[in-house]
This record gives sequence, C-alpha cells and structure tokens, in this order.
Amino acid sequence: MKSLGLLGFDCFKSLYLALTLFIAPFCATSVLAQFPQKPIRVIVPQAAGSASDATARMLVHELSVSLNQSIFIDNKPGGGFTIGLDLIAKAPPDGYTLGVGPVGAMVISPNMMSKIPYDIERDFQPIALITRGHLLLAVSPQLPVNSVAELIAYAKKFPHKLSNASSSNGSPGHVGGELFKLMTGTQITHIPYKGGAMAINDLMSGQVDMIFESLNSISVQAKAGKVKALAVSGVHRSPAFPNLPTVAEAGVPGYEAPTWIGVFGPTGIAKNIVDKLNQSINQAINSSAFKDRFGSIGDEIAGGSPEELGDFMKQENQKWKEVIKKSGAKFD
Repeated sequence: MKSLGLLGFDCFKSLYLALTLFIAPFCATSVLAQFPQKPIRVIVPQAAGSASDATARMLVHELSVSLNQSIFIDNKPGGGFTIGLDLIAKAPPDGYTLGVGPVGAMVISPNMMSKIPYDIERDFQPIALITRGHLLLAVSPQLPVNSVAELIAYAKKFPHKLSNASSSNGSPGHVGGELFKLMTGTQITHIPYKGGAMAINDLMSGQVDMIFESLNSISVQAKAGKVKALAVSGVHRSPAFPNLPTVAEAGVPGYEAPTWIGVFGPTGIAKNIVDKLNQSINQAINSSAFKDRFGSIGDEIAGGSPEELGDFMKQENQKWKEVIKKSGAKFD
C-alpha cells in the first residue's frame, strides 16, 4: 500500500508540473494583456520647460493613446538629477512608475559626483531610447559676436568676462561648455540654473552671455532671433538649422556633444511588461505627431529594444567619463 501511495504521489506531482508548464504561458499572456490597469507615473528629474520635460509631455500624449491608459508627469528637479532618479530607482518594479532619463542624468552627472544614492547600471531597467539630438551654441543678442571664431577670439581677449549658462550642474550644456573651454583654451565662467527655461530667459535679456542648450528647449527662441545661434554640437548639421555649422566645422575640430533621452524604470520589472512598454513607446515616437514635433526642432527619433538602450548607455558612460576627466568639469 505504501508503494502504491508513493507511486500515486509521484504521478500527481508529474501531472501538477505538466499543468503548470502548460498554463504558465497563458498566465503571462493574461498579465501582459491586463497591463496597464491604472494610471502610470512618469518622473522627470528636471523642471517644467526643460528639454526632458518637453519630450516627456509629447511622449505621454502619444503613449496614453497607445496604452489606452492615463499617464501623468511628475517633475522632480534638483540634486543634480538625484532627487528624481532616486524616486525611480526605489519605486515598486511593477511598470507603473517610469522615468525620463536624459544623457546628463544617466551618464554625465554620475561621473561628476562622489556619491549618489543609486547605481545606474544596477538600479535602472532600460526600456527605450526616445530621441537623439544636438545642443545649440547660442549667445545673447547683446554680445558683439556672430560666429564661433568671433566668440573664441572675444573670450581670449577678455578672460573670465564671459558667462556660460546651463540648465543645471551635470547637464549636457554644463559639460558641453567645459569641453568647449578645454578645446579652445578659453576662460569662461559657468552659471548653473534650475532648468533650461530660466537660463534661456536670462540669455535673451543679456544677464548671461552664452549657452549650450538642447534644441528641444531653445529652437523657438533661436528661430525667432531672440538669441543668436552660432552652431550645433553633434557630428552632423541639424535638419532644422541646415545653415548652422557644427562646432567642429566652425573652428573646434573634434568637438562632439550630442544629446539623447530615454525611458527607464526600476530594476525588476517583469520582462513581458518591459517589452509591452517598449513596443508602445516605439509606436508612440513613430506617430506622425511625434515625428513632426521633434523633426521641426532638429531632434532625431530613436527607438529600438531595451537591450540596445542598455548597450548604448554603457558606451556613452565610458565616453563621457573620459570627457569629464579630460575637461575637469566639476559641480560648481
């Protein structure tokens, strides 16, 4: 009787395992089909009006249609991006808290800070790359320069007189400006702001002299002539400003400081949810409305898989680590 009992138990165990293996894919499919069942929070680690904020708001508009769910923006600026990023890293890994991570937050500021409350590679799940773009080198209308060459000459003639605004410490504009100083041998004072909108306003009024700022934030003012656009920071010209040279073309050979923005979540989100978010984001950024909005300012639609974004981040981290070391960029 005992042997029959053991045999029966073994048969039951085998049947249970077989049913589990059979049912599991359907359960996963059911969970995937149900997500999202409530509104999604997207944290932006910068102020309203910044390039990341503008990108996030356009993405959320299209993504809410793709996912058929409400999505809201939560701006958490400050601390060199650490306030917002820490909230993302420590959020429940259920897909309902995501974050928009610009290049400054994900691979620049971590290489400039001695201590941060998270590990970029360990604590964040890459989901999708949204856009690639340029910084625009622009100067105040009051500054008597009209080209990169004239700006360099003016800076050398008046050391420490020029001020270079940026949206924050550790932003692409901060490091882009430091790299410019290093490569041109100029002495220019960095002035960090709490957001790109405030920096641009002071540039227009002449409170600061120059800026490296995302096209996403400053293209409208540049096209209206409210600031003097001199060059773009990428490896090629911007389609939105075809007559503007790159900084490298304009007299600083080898200069390169492109921008990008991605979507991330906390580590631990189920793969099926990551994949659904990735597919929906790719669908959103390829909508005609998104393409028209960002094509008009000169940014390029990106996209791709979570794995591709992870690999890209590792490459970018190594590049910016070397740039920061060489330029001596620090939190002011």
